[in-house]
Amino acid sequence: MPPVSGDRYENALRRTHGASVSLARSPWIERCLIAGGIALLAFAGAARLTGEIQKQRDLKRFDAALLSAAMPSTARSTGSAVAARGVDTSLWSPERIKAYEESFRNDLEAPLAVLSIPKIGLEVPVLEGTDDLTLNRAVGLIEGTARPGETGNVGIAGHRDGFFRGLKDVGAGDWIEMRTLSARGRYVVESVRIVSPDEVRVLDPTPAPVLTLVTCYPFYFVGNAPQRYIVRAVRRDDDTSPRPAGPAFLALPVKTRKEADPRGKQQ
Repeated sequence: MPPVSGDRYENALRRTHGASVSLARSPWIERCLIAGGIALLAFAGAARLTGEIQKQRDLKRFDAALLSAAMPSTARSTGSAVAARGVDTSLWSPERIKAYEESFRNDLEAPLAVLSIPKIGLEVPVLEGTDDLTLNRAVGLIEGTARPGETGNVGIAGHRDGFFRGLKDVGAGDWIEMRTLSARGRYVVESVRIVSPDEVRVLDPTPAPVLTLVTCYPFYFVGNAPQRYIVRAVRRDDDTSPRPAGPAFLALPVKTRKEADPRGKQQ
């Protein structure tokens, strides 16, 4: 065998050493990649689990609110839907309380959404339409306006001596929440206005998601109320400042007159 020169021997030694180092590093890199993959899977799984838990919580809350559209078993036996559901009717008129209880003699469609106004402790189902039975049971989606969860102007009506009497205590900056089975929207009140019944521009379509709550005014007027009380709220899930909903609404006159409660309180 011919002798191996020093240079060739050193080169061969380097190649052998490099291969050994490479082989030594491979398992370490493999382990790092596996650990990283496991960490990513764990993170994704945790995020998915958290989202699923929140979703189930929301569905349970919504399902509980859906029960308000069906006659509770306790109410069937006692004859009092108000007592069974624990609805706060302290501001309601006696006639509206009676109409509310009588509404449970009829079956209605499932709610489209649940409307919540934390400031006044209101949580009420939103039903389709604005006929007497619907508004005695809950609040109703005004025909021709966007449906809950859609982009546009969602118009909701309620009785001034029932579920919507508390609107008298709602003002700019207050929060409103609208929940459907597929989404939750948070709105901030932009303005409160008093208009004539023929001022229907408040229900015009808007490019931005807004919520328009409508009831009669004055709240304690005896007979057919001559005006309409309009609460306009804009969707604000992430940003920090309310945006105008559209020129048609902003063009309406602003009235700030307060109504006197006949029981002696200033509203």
